[in-house]
Amino acid sequence: MKLYYATGTCSLSPHIVAREAGIALDLERVDNRKSPHVTETRGDYSSVNPNGYVPALVLDDGTVLIEGVAIVQYLADLRPDSELVPAAGTLERVKLQSWLNFIATELHKMFSPWLFHPEYGTQAQDVARVKIEERLAYVERHLAAGGPFLLGETFTVADAYLFTIVGWSDFTKVDLSRFPHLRDFLARVAARPAVQEAIRAEGMKVAA
Repeated sequence: MKLYYATGTCSLSPHIVAREAGIALDLERVDNRKSPHVTETRGDYSSVNPNGYVPALVLDDGTVLIEGVAIVQYLADLRPDSELVPAAGTLERVKLQSWLNFIATELHKMFSPWLFHPEYGTQAQDVARVKIEERLAYVERHLAAGGPFLLGETFTVADAYLFTIVGWSDFTKVDLSRFPHLRDFLARVAARPAVQEAIRAEGMKVAA
């Protein structure tokens, strides 16, 4: 299988999941600074994902999967012993999917595009930061009551996604000082060997 990724984007999440599950992937970087986006082999990325964004996962039979929350569940289900997702059909799986949707809609799409494009203006960005911090306060309360991870004691694909998205906070000037449990969560996830491997493989710096 091949994962198309761009450094510093949400494609880090399925990359982490694959390494946590022990699934070997071919990696192909997408240059999302150019339009149209091109891959490192000079291919037109729109031929892989017509929507133009990462991640995309190409299966061995040529099937292309898009949308990170679907990809992480697919990968984790290939290795049920990894415990990265609860079993399908269980209440715990629904709780996991609830978190994935919360992160995607209430966090991911507030960070991006609003805080990645200065052309939207400072007023829009200030509003986005307030909304993000309101949502992070909810995450903080949840971790304080039932951590260390979103579903309790077990690291799951939702944690990989939350880590990836909230990891944009420094760059986008979202203040995490009021969220000690969330900061501890980020440090805890960053220390995992598979997470460090994924970060290094994408050419990013591993936190000390």
